[in-house]
Amino acid sequence: MLGVLIIAAIAAAVVLGYKTKINTGFFCIAFAYIIGCFMLGLKPKELIAMWPTSTMFVIISVLLFYNFAAINGTLEKLSGSLLYACRSFPGLLPFALFFVAVILSVMGAAYFTVLAFLAPITMAICEESKMDKLTGAVAINCGALAGGNFPTAALGVVFRGLMDTAYEGTPELALADTFGPEMKVFVLAVVFSLILIAIFRFGFKSNRNIGKGITFKKPEPYDPKQKTTLRLMIIMMVVVLIFPVLKLMLPNVKAISNIAGKIDVGLVAFVFTVIGLLLNLAPQKETIAKVPWNTILMIAGAGMLIGVAVKAGTIEAVSHWIGNNVPTFLVPIAFSFIGAFMSFFSSTTGVVAPALFPLIPGIAVATGLNPITLFACTILGAQSSAISPFSSGGSLILGSYGNDEERNALFNRLLFVAVPISVGCAAIYNFIVAMVL
Repeated sequence: MLGVLIIAAIAAAVVLGYKTKINTGFFCIAFAYIIGCFMLGLKPKELIAMWPTSTMFVIISVLLFYNFAAINGTLEKLSGSLLYACRSFPGLLPFALFFVAVILSVMGAAYFTVLAFLAPITMAICEESKMDKLTGAVAINCGALAGGNFPTAALGVVFRGLMDTAYEGTPELALADTFGPEMKVFVLAVVFSLILIAIFRFGFKSNRNIGKGITFKKPEPYDPKQKTTLRLMIIMMVVVLIFPVLKLMLPNVKAISNIAGKIDVGLVAFVFTVIGLLLNLAPQKETIAKVPWNTILMIAGAGMLIGVAVKAGTIEAVSHWIGNNVPTFLVPIAFSFIGAFMSFFSSTTGVVAPALFPLIPGIAVATGLNPITLFACTILGAQSSAISPFSSGGSLILGSYGNDEERNALFNRLLFVAVPISVGCAAIYNFIVAMVL
């Protein structure tokens, strides 16, 4: 009975957050307190300890550093430079836009930041190049999400933390390192995105004349602060990546393993944040203010409610139910569709992943499926509906349209064309991935 109540509380938190526009995390914390302390018998200190400190630390530290690039115009200049470099093959513009978004995301720009920068540029390019605007929207949305899945990028660090959290109830099954699994998610996301963009690029008649008459303006040179910011971004990426990569290549070299074990992306990001502040790359007050506290509170609140669910045995019960009632070959598709449905109205990082990831270790054991594959299916399924106009990504794209008439037309196309195609393709793709891996 308590398990059903907790599942209902999770659903209620999502619905209430959507209906009232109040942060879903607030409802999650309130439900966690009422159910955890008054029904499950937890002490307040036990409940507060469920706050996902490690995950929050990484998210805040990484975003703090990359806010320098957002504030001083480095990201905007970088996107303009990359787009200018693609002027020789305008027919492949959707893929060029995709890779621009991927690179920006891999370099640490948050999903919303990438779309906020690229959406207006993309809509202008679509207008000038005679490219279907829905195709452009799908391209940058896929790029921002796929690039964000990189192990050291904004979404990647969140998913890695949530993978670790998923095994808190079963530490004996825990993954030795989440860098490799998240890298697989990144690669799978890139391949899926290219397939999806190809469907939109070559499947729409409105794209037949794409690229005719387009002109690109050469961007202004980087100013000194932007050059310094770009160098720091590259250096930080090298520092964070080099030893984990060497560890994968040379697993028997103890020195490399020891150093890799001490390289933490959150701590490294704070070091580079201090360097950025000392170099005055952006005002400290503005850098702190741009941290997406709303998203962080949502993730933390959902984490507390999921913690209560784990304590009550709800997660284990649901795992057993799915393992015993859903045919093994359909489990990846089930996670894909459930993730897509939840993400249609809510955040993948704040609600979907914290809710579904804890189910995966138990289901993997019960079905014999690869847990990394199930993590990937959940993420890709959830991200497949992120283009929904009800989601933050879809709303950012809609906001880039110049007039209400075009905006209303795009709203319908996002809802009734982009979402069904994307979700359906993701389910098929996830099924094939699960069968192959």
